Amino acid sequence: MIAAIIGHTFLNAWNSKYQKEHSAKEFFEKEYFPLFFNHPKYMQWITNSPFVQMKKGQKPELLTHEERLEKLNDLHAKIDSGQRDASIAIGFPASEEKEFATTSGLVTDLALPSDADEVYLSWIGGGLGIGVAGGYSIFFDHPQILLTLYEGWKVYRKLLNDPTLDKLAGNKINSWNGQWLNFSFSIDYEENPDFGHLTNCKFFKQDEKEIVIETIFWAKLYFNLSETLSDETVTAYIYSLGQTNKTMGFIPFRFQQGRSILNIYKTLFGENDALKQKNDYENLFGIHIKRACELGTVGLQALEPKGLREFFDKAKMPDYSSAKIILKNGEAPEDYEERRKKASQKDYENLISFRTYKTWLLAMITKNKQEDLHYSEEVAKAFVAYRNADKKLSTGRKNKLENLLSAKTKKNFLEVLTELVKDFDADNSVLLKELKTKVYLMTSEDFGYFIVLLKFDYAYQGKN
Repeated sequence: MIAAIIGHTFLNAWNSKYQKEHSAKEFFEKEYFPLFFNHPKYMQWITNSPFVQMKKGQKPELLTHEERLEKLNDLHAKIDSGQRDASIAIGFPASEEKEFATTSGLVTDLALPSDADEVYLSWIGGGLGIGVAGGYSIFFDHPQILLTLYEGWKVYRKLLNDPTLDKLAGNKINSWNGQWLNFSFSIDYEENPDFGHLTNCKFFKQDEKEIVIETIFWAKLYFNLSETLSDETVTAYIYSLGQTNKTMGFIPFRFQQGRSILNIYKTLFGENDALKQKNDYENLFGIHIKRACELGTVGLQALEPKGLREFFDKAKMPDYSSAKIILKNGEAPEDYEERRKKASQKDYENLISFRTYKTWLLAMITKNKQEDLHYSEEVAKAFVAYRNADKKLSTGRKNKLENLLSAKTKKNFLEVLTELVKDFDADNSVLLKELKTKVYLMTSEDFGYFIVLLKFDYAYQGKN
């Protein structure tokens, strides 16, 4: 199955890197079993496998070294006897004595051959699943990614064996893999990181009872991978193994499109801001992993920022106003400092959301085209200047502009714009005539993105 293919890719890359010639069974015995199962805390829990089937009085955390070896030998014996259900071969269907269980997926009555090597490879591949928020995991058939995950195995084992971290959850290899891969491709990476550094990188959620490995959001991982794999499209297998096996199928990850978003952000707002605010804007990009898969490919469209869709409602306008603090008789209220901090935080959140939305909208509009990334900002400035040029007419002009930005079609937009151009000064009327031509030549899809972009630029320029 797919896990065996991933295991095969990894083992070839591992043998090449470390100049070994291990078979799948040798790797399982010398590397996989010692890391995953030969300790009081397991790294992986495979339901009904020999490693979790306990004799009377046994508990995983209390097994002796000899008892763990006995369970390893039980696995060898079952593989040698030809058993191939989900408790013996990772990703295979679960089975009952006479037929496959009703919860099994990917079942066929074809007699597919699977030798012992393939079963061991499925275990190796099973340890390379990348857990993401939403209850799914990802297999990347990519040697660099798989070797990176292997390095993370050793760090997870070191932390599980640390007596001061007895609350750290075991059996979470998929969640760990997601965090480790994201960390390894980020600017925060360092060799042999300690628990403190990983905590600062938001690996864990802690309370008095346990330390849980946080599940990474797929878009955050996608952006960090895009920095290194920007020229690649890597096909991933997205799945969930549990009481019922689920699959989203094979989905291409177009990393160059993630890179284009990063480049646009840096062009608009500067390299320093892109790095300083990286976590803030990354957290806003991306729809649910299941919805992303339904698009058929993971790229620009799947990165649609949270909350943006509501502004495609033509009547909805962004609000970038700050919470004003009114002074009485020149004196600040008692809770002035708290309210000032809240207003400052709101301004920051507005800034990040504005930049996030603008970056994605521009990426969607300019894909495969050379465009001036600052054009919509210049148009918005012209709108604001027009609105504020005459205080007596400002309310009426504001309503006209909002009617323009609420246009449902290109035709409506151009009709309102034609009326507005008459009231603009000579310099700005040239800009708006160019706008008229651009909109006329846009596809309906690009117009939808562009008018939402104009809404954000207009609201933001008006605030500033």
